[in-house]
Order: sequence, then C-alpha cells, then structure tokens
Amino acid sequence: MTPGLVLTALRRIGLPALQARTQPRDKTLVNFATIFYADPQTFTRTLTLLGQSVDVEATPTSFAWHYGDGTSATTSTPGAPYPATDITHSYTDAHTTVAPSVDVTYSARFRVGNGGWQAIPETVTIAGPTSSLRISEATAVLSGDYQ
Repeated sequence: MTPGLVLTALRRIGLPALQARTQPRDKTLVNFATIFYADPQTFTRTLTLLGQSVDVEATPTSFAWHYGDGTSATTSTPGAPYPATDITHSYTDAHTTVAPSVDVTYSARFRVGNGGWQAIPETVTIAGPTSSLRISEATAVLSGDYQ
C-alpha cells in the first residue's frame, strides 16, 4: 500500500472543515482584540483499499486565519475561547461586516491491518466556511452620580 494511494482515498472522502469562532460572537468593536478559535478533532477512519483494511488518522497541524479585512495569520494551534487570548485580531474599520474563516491543514498517517503506522508525506488543507462578523464603534459614556 502506498502513501499516495491512501492520500488519494483520503482526499476523495474529505476531511472536516472548521468554523472560525469569535468572541464576542457575531459582533465586535473597532480597535478591540477579538478572540479567534476553532474546535478541531483528529479524524480517524477505517477504509478498504485493494481489499485490505487501512486505518487512517489525520491530525490538524496548522491553521490559516482569514480575518475578512484582507489580513491573515497562520498558527500551529487552534486558539481557545476567553479567557485565553492565543489568537486575536483588531479591526481598524467600523460600520462594516467581514467574513472571517479558517483553513485547516491536516497531517496524516496510515496502517494496513495491524501493521506499523506510516506517515503520508503530503498534507491536506481544507478551506473553512465564512461567518459574518459586524464591526461596530462604541462611545464611552459615564453614568451615575460621581463626585
């Protein structure tokens, strides 16, 4: 069994796309550190190729963040929700809606039957769907009786 044959089968089956999640969700402020993260999972599947049982395992190894304002960044981690601030982005233009997304790159390995694991030298990148994020502007207002 060759890595190329397994890679072709893996591409035909498809790997999971990830949704870019933000905090705050759906709406953020201009010049505010918006948190980005995704929830990746290791993909495992048993295939039958050339009459043999082949276990495949694909692990997310890289994340290309597209912030929707023409900028992007690549990380080796998926980020995490608040209070973590692993991956943040500040928007400079208010009163607009952007469409952020994340592309995930998987590294994979396989084994035939109960044999040893073999690495697939090529990676597979899956483009994630866009979401809608509104960028707004806020004005600070004092309230209450302060003396």
